[in-house]
Amino acid sequence: MSLSDRRPDLDPAVADRLDALTPLFLPALRDSAGRHDLDGQVPDLGVDAVRRTLDGLGAGELRDGTGAGVEQTQRSGPGAHDDAHLRAFEALARVEYGEARMHRRSARPWLQALDVSGYARPYAPETERAAARRRHLAAWPATIETAVDTLDDVPAPLAAGLLRSVHGVATGVDPDEEHATEAIAAHARLVGHLERLATDGDPDAALGGELLARWLGAGEAMEVDLGALEATSDRERDRLTELLTEACRAIDPDRPTRAVVADLLDDHPDAAGVLTTARELTDEVLAWVDGAGLLPELGGTCEVAPSPPSRRWATAMMSWSATYEPDGPSFYYITPPDLTWDPQRQRSWLSAFSHSTLPSTTVHEVAPGHFSHGRALRRLDSDVRRHLHSASFVEGWAHYAEELLVEEGYRAHDPRFQAGVALKALLRVTRLAVAIGLHRRTMGYDEAVQRFRDDALLRDAPAEAEAARGTFDPTYGRYTWGKLEILRLRDQARARWGAGFTARRFHEAVLALGAPPLGLLPAALDAADDEASTTGP
Repeated sequence: MSLSDRRPDLDPAVADRLDALTPLFLPALRDSAGRHDLDGQVPDLGVDAVRRTLDGLGAGELRDGTGAGVEQTQRSGPGAHDDAHLRAFEALARVEYGEARMHRRSARPWLQALDVSGYARPYAPETERAAARRRHLAAWPATIETAVDTLDDVPAPLAAGLLRSVHGVATGVDPDEEHATEAIAAHARLVGHLERLATDGDPDAALGGELLARWLGAGEAMEVDLGALEATSDRERDRLTELLTEACRAIDPDRPTRAVVADLLDDHPDAAGVLTTARELTDEVLAWVDGAGLLPELGGTCEVAPSPPSRRWATAMMSWSATYEPDGPSFYYITPPDLTWDPQRQRSWLSAFSHSTLPSTTVHEVAPGHFSHGRALRRLDSDVRRHLHSASFVEGWAHYAEELLVEEGYRAHDPRFQAGVALKALLRVTRLAVAIGLHRRTMGYDEAVQRFRDDALLRDAPAEAEAARGTFDPTYGRYTWGKLEILRLRDQARARWGAGFTARRFHEAVLALGAPPLGLLPAALDAADDEASTTGP
């Protein structure tokens, strides 16, 4: 059923354009926007299907394909802003699938299409979710057959880097549940295909600088100069290094930063205490953010729970109560170490939950990060903004939230919090530099590993894992990029509003845009000015 049929109040042209985008963004629309009319459906990402989808997209690229003309569009009101927002996602689809051909080059879109873990969250009665899961699993064999036929241009590093995730997508599928036998057998064929590609595929995983710049810029409605962005990331690294050094001096002025960091990472709850500590921190940050007045009252419930089996590749994540579903709890998922692992691996995993880093992770995932953002999205009345979320803004906002709380005085008595924020930020800024370097071919894999060791202070195994991720996730620098664009806009707001600037006014203005492409962020200030002129002092 089309959106026009489901929502007769929606502009038919907007509905048609959203419908046209749905096949390429279906998992995100279902899980992040709450479009549960899509439950049980698996998008067709085969070569012919993707070509038809791209041919059927609506308004086309932003004027010249790079974002030119956006400023004029932003100043023409909410409808024109939403049109620009839609155009950015149409442009993103054309670059990601038309030029980069990620459905042929990477298993990631297929893994997102196959993932059934979203049905675990209680957004609807269990019987409805179970039926949707059965339909989804029933579609696995045909989908995987298409995937094996379509994934014909996968570089070896992409195949190798994604094998863990390929294995993980079937974790939690009970062999006794309906359709599981056929689904698991099909999954084994996908694993075998990726294993062969990991050996026989092209050893060069680089996209090339021009394509990476177009990919980054298209979805954010802006031009991207990779050289300038790389220089910006180096300056940010230097600033964050000083922030970390300052915090470590406050902790122990007589020892070098790296030694202090090692001790901080080794100071963590045990496996049984991780969830308890995360729950205590969730209550703490929610109360603190509310008392600081950084955001309006957004309501909602955030529960802390173990990650679903297929998502245990990540230490922590947020699954929010999405915009198009009945209000319900959001889930801050935490993944304690597997108790079957050897003790050294368990200790390494637990370092992610140190008493320095888990507070900043909780700020990022809960408040004023992803949970708060999800609550704000539910308040919007624009279907475009409720549907389409820029990943660079979503992650940039949550990353911005971490250092915001340092600025605002959260845990000001405890330099471990500032150290944890700086450590997480150094990891993310290194991702940005490495992604640009690897895909411009100005940095080799070994150099990338060393950057993570030197700049982010990672140990050998995580440094290697992060460098490998850069080969198959070329946009994983989005956290830092999004944060920097929000900070740049905040500087503009301070200059423009003068004595009228408050953090809450700025945050409300930005979140009123939902999760906009970064190039459309200046519209937040214009809309806030228009509202102020209408309501008066």
